[in-house]
Amino acid sequence: MAEMVEQPEVDFRALDDLIEERFAGDQENLIMILQAINNEYNFLPRPALDYVSTKLDVPLSQIYGIATFYSMFSLEPRGKNIITICLGTACHVRGGERIKERLESHLGIHAGDTTEDMRFTLETVRCIGCCSLGPVVTINEKVYARTDSEKTLKTVDQYD
Repeated sequence: MAEMVEQPEVDFRALDDLIEERFAGDQENLIMILQAINNEYNFLPRPALDYVSTKLDVPLSQIYGIATFYSMFSLEPRGKNIITICLGTACHVRGGERIKERLESHLGIHAGDTTEDMRFTLETVRCIGCCSLGPVVTINEKVYARTDSEKTLKTVDQYD
């Protein structure tokens, strides 16, 4: 049986202000609206998507199509700190896979998962675009270049 994820309280007044004031209630700003929601909640809560669908008169299926197409969006709650490990060729041959394995062990989760305390989400990508600086890890979009397992663990432990 699938585990139900508790949805956060969505501030509909703030969401309405966001849609109307910042994005002029325009359907053409849908991706930017979803980005703002994703940044606020660290994922896209279903009640917020329902509200956006109604407010902009956009089918929920279209919103889900966008939310599932772009990797920057998440439909599942994510940790406060997002750790991304590059496993592209340059990073892989320089130890990216070892960093991933050590982080999985250290955090007690697998890549793609979030710690129970919601502090960390561990993700992998095929390329961050910093190939000459590999191996590369990002934490909350801050780039840590030419890193290794030990440096990465020490860095992660600095985040709350």
